[in-house]
Parts: sequence; C-alpha cells; structure tokens
Amino acid sequence: MGGTSTATAVPTASPPRRNRGARAVPWAVLVLWLAVLALAGPLAGKLADVQQNRAVDYLPVSADSTQVAKIQDALPGGEATELVVVYHRDAGLTAADRSRAAAQTAEIARSHELTRRPQGIPSKDGTTLMYAVSSTQPGQDDDAKNAFVDDVRNTTAGGGGLKVEVGGPGALNTDMKEVYSSLDGPLLYTTVAVVAVLLIVIYRSPLLWLLPLVVAGVADAGAMAAVYGLHKGFDITVTGQSQGVMTILVFGAGTDYALLLVSRYREELRRIPHPYDAMRTALRGCGPAILASSGTVAAGLLCLLAADLNSSRGMGPIAAVGVLCALIAMTTLLPALLVLLGRRVFWPLVPAYGSEPPRRRGLFAAMGSSAARRPYAVLAGGAVLLGALALGTLNLPGSLHNADVFTARPESVTAMRTLAEAYPEQGTQPIVVVAPTGRADEALAKARGTEGVAAAERGRSGGGWTELSVTAQAAPETAAEAATIQALRAALDQDYGAYVGGASAQQLDLADTSASDRWVVVPLVLASVLLILIALLRSLVAPLLLVVAVIAVWGAALGIGGLVFGPLFGFAGTDPGLPLLSFVFLVALGVDYGIFLMHRMREESLSGAEPSAAALTALRTTGGVIASAGLVLAATFSVLVNMPLVGLVELGFVIAVGVLLDTFLVRTYLVTSASLALGRAVWWPGGLSKRP
Repeated sequence: MGGTSTATAVPTASPPRRNRGARAVPWAVLVLWLAVLALAGPLAGKLADVQQNRAVDYLPVSADSTQVAKIQDALPGGEATELVVVYHRDAGLTAADRSRAAAQTAEIARSHELTRRPQGIPSKDGTTLMYAVSSTQPGQDDDAKNAFVDDVRNTTAGGGGLKVEVGGPGALNTDMKEVYSSLDGPLLYTTVAVVAVLLIVIYRSPLLWLLPLVVAGVADAGAMAAVYGLHKGFDITVTGQSQGVMTILVFGAGTDYALLLVSRYREELRRIPHPYDAMRTALRGCGPAILASSGTVAAGLLCLLAADLNSSRGMGPIAAVGVLCALIAMTTLLPALLVLLGRRVFWPLVPAYGSEPPRRRGLFAAMGSSAARRPYAVLAGGAVLLGALALGTLNLPGSLHNADVFTARPESVTAMRTLAEAYPEQGTQPIVVVAPTGRADEALAKARGTEGVAAAERGRSGGGWTELSVTAQAAPETAAEAATIQALRAALDQDYGAYVGGASAQQLDLADTSASDRWVVVPLVLASVLLILIALLRSLVAPLLLVVAVIAVWGAALGIGGLVFGPLFGFAGTDPGLPLLSFVFLVALGVDYGIFLMHRMREESLSGAEPSAAALTALRTTGGVIASAGLVLAATFSVLVNMPLVGLVELGFVIAVGVLLDTFLVRTYLVTSASLALGRAVWWPGGLSKRP
C-alpha cells in the first residue's frame, strides 16, 4: 500500500487546467457532513438508553417464556424482580449467622414491598441458608429494578468468614446491564487503537492513517443515530451485542473501503495532475466494486430479518445500517478530505505526477506462481485441511447456561454456583407459570402432580391471569430441570391454556429458536448472495465457487473454535446464536473479498488475457489490498475477544479466524487454484467461457 516513490518524471504535455469543481464540491461535501454530524450527535448518544439486554428481550413473541414475561408486566406491580440472598460459611453456619440473616431479610421486607415474606431454607450440610426475595415495587422501570437489587446488596453483609451473595434472575439482569453499559467505551477505544496501529503500518504516513479513522468515527455516529431512529419508528430490538458488532463493522468494513479507494487514488495521482480529477477517476474505477461488495454484505445481513429470535432479527438491519453508513462516508467524506489536503497527505511517500511506482516481485505474485505450478494438488490439500478443521465442530461445548455467560464471575453468578453446590438435590430458582384465573386452581393441582416438581404455590392475579411459582426438584439449568419444564408445558399449555416461563425456560426457548432460525436464514443468505454474484460476474460457476469457499471457511473457523473454546479458553458452553451469526457474517464478508478478486479477474479476461494470466494478474494486483483489508477486519473483530461476555468472545474469535483463513488461504490459494484448474469454464455459461 505504502511503498511508492517520490521521484518524478517531467510530463511530456502541459497539465490540463483545474476543474471548476475542484474546490467547491469537496467543501460542499464537508459542510454537509458537518451538518449531518450536528444532527446525529444527540441521537447517537441516546442509543445506549434503548438497549434491551434481558434474556426475554432476545426471544420471539411466540415463545412461552415471552408470553409469561408479557403477562407478568400486566399483573399488579408488573414483572417481579426475583432475587435469592445466599448466606454461606464453609465450616457451617452459626447461630449468630442465622440471626444476622433473619435480621437483614426482615429489614429488606420493611424497606420494600415484597410479594411474600422471605423464609430461610437451610442446606442439608448446614453450610448455607437461602432466602427468596421477590418484589413488584420497581414495576417495569429498569432503573428502579437495578436500584432495588443494589439496595438488597447494600442491606445484606457478611464478615468474619460469613459470605453473603445476592443472586437470582433479577440480580443476573442487573449484572448483565452493568456489563453491557460498560462495553461501549472500551469497545470503541480499543477498536480505534487497533485500526490506527494497522493503518500507520500500512500507510507509513504521519497524517494519512488519521483520515479513514476520523471518517469511520463520523460514520459510526451516523449509524447510531440511524439505528436509534429505526428503534423509535419500527421498534427494532437493540442489544449491547448488536450495537457492539455494528461499531466493529463500521470501522472494519469502512477501513476496507478506504484501503481500496486510497490505493486506486494513489495510482491515479501518478497519471493525473489534479487531485480532484484523480479522485473522480478513482471513484469511477473502484466505486462499482465497493458498491457491489457493500450491497452484498448488507443483503446477507438483512436476511436476519427472517429470524424468529428478536436479537438476531434486530441484528440484521442494525449491522446493515452500519455497513451502508460506512460506505456512504468512505465514498463521499473521505474523498472530499483527500482532495482538499492534496498530494501532501501521502507525505513522505508522495505519488508525484508522472512518476512510476517501484518495480518489485510481490509476495502475492510468488504465491500465485506456486499455486499455478500444481493447482490440483493445492486445491486438494486446501480442501482436506479445511475439512479436517471443520471436524472440530464436533467438540463444541453445549449451550451456555446463565452462570457461564460472563468471562469474569459477577456476584449473581457466584451466588448461583454456591447454591448449586449447597442444594444439589433441589431447584433454587422458580419456574413461572401463568394460567387463566378461572382455571388457576386446576393448573396448580396439575403442576404439583407433574413429575419433577417439588412444590408449587399461587401468586398474584390480574387481567384474567394468575401467576404460579413452581420449584423443580432438580438444580437450575440441568437436563432434569429441562425435562420438568417440558413436562409442565405438555401438561398445562393445551389443556389449561397456561404458559411456562422463567429464567431456565428462557434459555431453553433461546436455544430452540436459534436452531430453528438456522433452517430459515441460512438458505436465504446463500440464495441472496448467489443471485447477486451471478448478476455481477455474469457466470454461474464463479459464484458457486465463491459460495462454496466461504461455507468451507465458516466450517473451519467454527471447528477451530470447538478446539479452543473448552480446552484453551475454559468456556463451559457455546452461545446458541453463534453458528447462525458467524455464518451470516463470514459468508457476507468473505464474498465481499471474493468480489474484489473475481471482478478483477473478469476485467483481465475481458481485456483478452488468457485464463491463467487473468487469475494470476488479479491475485497480484488485488492481493495486497485484500490482505490489508482482511487484517484490519480480523483485528477489529478480535477486539471482541477481550470483552467480558463469552458470547461476544466466541463470535469475535470465529469471525476473526474465518477472515484470516479466507484472506490468506482460501482467497489466495484455493480460489486462484480452482480458477486455474477450470480455465474459461469458471465463467460458464457466460460469453467469456466461449472465447477461443
């Protein structure tokens, strides 16, 4: 990217006069973007306030647990905040410990309106005492619910060997919200730092690296404002995960577009005297490829609208908005800034008018030559390697439990682990059932008689519904508890018109919906991407080749995740949405780079080059830019690996590894080798396949 010469050659003819729009158009674009930023800034700052990060917010409307949460919201006091206060001493609780626990929970009952008086339940080994604390006083105000959890934590205190922890679904939601609210700053700063370092290395200029970074920041603000508008206008679900991924995409994809544009602009500055005219030519040259690639990414992401899971369905348009804002900013604001600053922005490696770039054998020319010598062997070897890596998917751990979603354990998680160890023989968090009030007594009796149920009691009533609190015999989020939930649903859903929900039921619904979404979204993504590639490349074989390649990359990257998530990272489970989201992103982004390579190969073929020469020229001319873009995109997604949530770490790791595999193995060797082996047949049935 950055290796250019400052030597100049004297042009043989006088340079043409400067275009009249050379100053007016860039200034007009800059003023327009300043106005957009002034309008978008206040709206962008509000996006974090509308995030929905409870497990139930991720679920579809049709899920039982979603219906339970909606009905609870309509009951007197709204959805209850369920907590469990845990008192534990390794050597066994003393009489003083029990008195302290009783006094503190009594203080909680005096200070807050609870649904029932807390009753201590001792463990069989005498080391632990748990109190269920439930309140509807906060109503539906998330801030009030968090304040209630904080107050309970402040009221309860241990000391002298007595450990006190506050857990339960309410505490878990509070800890989750705190983690997500703390992500925005570190995620943005780390992403900016990573992209800045890479751009400095790529451009080797004290100023040039700053422009794409500033423009990406402006695009990110515009994207956040646009997403806030979508949420207000269409009630799109915004989660901390979707907002974080959008920021990653804006900086990653935006920087990729900048790399392509700046590379072409540098070439044109050697041939054209005035920056404005050079930029116009550069945009005409690489603009269609950038537009096609971004359009393909956006189309693939929008297929997530077909998902039943709220979080996935919201992720589609949010991520697509990020990509489109990055595209608009990088093809308008960045060119305006580059033109206004002129050639000096490239200092000290200024591409002087009439100069020649340095001639040297590049890495990608050597790689292409090695693939050309034995294309079939390279293709077979690469396919075997990717297939072997994909076998690692068999080692992926099961679905994440609530206790395993954080990389560092907050208090709610340590409380859950303490309960699991002290009460292995019984459930420690309620299964919530809501039944029509007219049949509540029958439903209660049926629930008590269901296999796996330890106890059940009647709760609040309102709006024609009655709440039942069911305690399972099994520990939370175990196979036995899942069987109890399924048995309750089989017994109550149809015959009594009841719904079964609660924290564990939400996790079951999350995993089931994620699995069913894959059967809907994956074919849509493949079909939409394939159709776009067919229209762009005027071929059927080349698009199929690219689609098969990105599917292989996804399988290999997910397989590598299976090899490291448990043994190396120590993760106890896999986020249920990982397979679908990683597939959508890797297919969309992988095809993005394939477009750059195959589009250039097609251009060379149209100009009369032989198939082998066209493939090698395309790799040589685009390899450096694609490698730089791939490194930037992989590095931006790798930022997620440092986040405190296992789901984000897993998603960032798989996408980063997949992008690197695609950039340096599949795109460089396998697609090139397949093109060399197929010859003109790669363009079948288009006109290029019939040329002599």
